[in-house]
Amino acid sequence: MSRRILIVEDERKLAALLRDYLHRSGFETRMVAEGTRALAAVREFDPDLVLLDLMLPGRDGMDICRDIRAFSRVPVIMVTARVEEIDRLLGLELGADDYVCKPFSPREMVARVKAVLRRSVGPAENNGGLQLDAQGYKALLSGRDLGLTAVEFKLLHHLFSHPGRIFSRSRLMDRIYPDERIVSDRTIDSHIKKLRKKIEAADPASDLIHSVYGVGYKFEVKSG
Repeated sequence: MSRRILIVEDERKLAALLRDYLHRSGFETRMVAEGTRALAAVREFDPDLVLLDLMLPGRDGMDICRDIRAFSRVPVIMVTARVEEIDRLLGLELGADDYVCKPFSPREMVARVKAVLRRSVGPAENNGGLQLDAQGYKALLSGRDLGLTAVEFKLLHHLFSHPGRIFSRSRLMDRIYPDERIVSDRTIDSHIKKLRKKIEAADPASDLIHSVYGVGYKFEVKSG
């Protein structure tokens, strides 16, 4: 499953260079050159990590980072020519996960991206007794393997990675079918039905995937 990297950078040659290096490492990318488009791109592209330049036309990267943190926990690596310590500290206080000063090696940046993703995800994620291993496409609930297909795992992993957030069927289709094949809303409903059956079979007390009438689905662990 390709991880998604959003590159927010107005130096187009640098952005293209980063894109090429990230593609070679198996990442999917999208590039945005204007600060005013950054927040919309985060919501639409739903990246696994954001490379965020600070000196952008339209909006400052510091403000963008602050606004991202208001609705998302996506890892952010700030990229800038500013080297003063106050800028470095301010960026991290706003919620950035790492800070890279220009000029830098594209290979170093790819290594930083991988390191931040490892820290943010780890080898296995756990919530409500559910453990997901994104590298092995394996899901365990209460220690039992759910036996998911690749598509089922992608769907569960996406919901699991954003607890409490409601996703429409169309957004879920975009996420698990990046090749833009034509599928219907009923395809998502079918996958959700199968996921629920496998979750119930592993642990009848677990109720992890919830329908929101007229909107879509969300992952949430109900307390009590």
